[in-house]
Amino acid sequence: MSADTIAQAVPTTRRRRPWAALGRGLGGIWPSALLATLAVVAWEIVVDVFDVSHFVIAKPSEIAEELVDKRELLLDALWITTEEIVYGFALSAVIGVLLALVVARFRWVDRALYPLIVLFQNVPKVALAPIFILWFGYGLTPKLLLVVVIAFFPITLNMRVGLQAVDGDLLLLMRSVGASRGQILRRIQIPTALPYLFAGMRIAITFCVIGAVVAEFAGASEGLGYLIQYGSTQLDTPLVFSGLTVISILGLALYYAMSALEWLVARRFPLPNAGQAQA
Repeated sequence: MSADTIAQAVPTTRRRRPWAALGRGLGGIWPSALLATLAVVAWEIVVDVFDVSHFVIAKPSEIAEELVDKRELLLDALWITTEEIVYGFALSAVIGVLLALVVARFRWVDRALYPLIVLFQNVPKVALAPIFILWFGYGLTPKLLLVVVIAFFPITLNMRVGLQAVDGDLLLLMRSVGASRGQILRRIQIPTALPYLFAGMRIAITFCVIGAVVAEFAGASEGLGYLIQYGSTQLDTPLVFSGLTVISILGLALYYAMSALEWLVARRFPLPNAGQAQA
C-alpha cells in the first residue's frame, strides 16, 4: 500500500448540506439580534430619562442620524481602514503559517524560536506604534507592521498545534510505507491543521481590526481610527460613536467572512477529522 493511498483513506468530515447549514446559521442570529435591539432601546430610554448630555454619551438615534449625515466621510474612512486590515491580515497569515511550518519541521528551531515568539507576543503593541512611525514615517508601512505583530501569533500558535495533532499511529504507518517528511506534511499534517489554522485566522482578523485602529490613533490623517480620535478632540460624541459602530460592524463582518471561507474550503477539500478546533 502506498503513502498516497493511506492519505486518501484518512476519515474525512461529513459534508453538510448548504441549505441546512444556512438555516442553522439564520436560526442562531435572532437571539443576538433581539438582545442587541433591547440594549439599544434601553440605551435610548436611559439617556432620555436621566437627561444625559450628548457630550457625555450619544443616543442611538443621534448615532443613526450621524451615520446618515456623515456617510460619505465614514465610507471613505472605512475603505482606508479596510485596506490596512486586509493587507495586514494577508501578511500575518503568510508569516504565521511559514513560522508554524518551520517550527514544526525542525525540532531545534522549535526549541530555539518558539519561546522568543511567545516573549515577543508579551510586548505591549501600543508601545510599538510610535516606534514604527519614527522608523517608517506616517504612511501605510507602520500600520501594516503593527497589524502583523498583533495578528500573526494566533495563526502561528494554532497552525503549530494542528500540525502536531496528527495521530501518532498514522504517522508511523506512513513512515512504514516509505513516505517522506514532505509527503507526510502535504498529505496528512497540513490537511489536519487546516481547522486549527482557520480558528487562528478568525481570531487574527479581529486582532487586525484592533491593530489598524491603534495604528491610526498613533499617527494618521485618515481612516476610522483617525476619525474617532478627531471626534473626541472636537467633543463630537455622535461622530465618535458612529466611528465605533462602523468599526465594530466591520470586525463582525470580517470574522464571519473568515468563517464562510472555512466552510467553502471544507466543502471543496474535505478535511481529516482532527477534532474540533476552538476559536
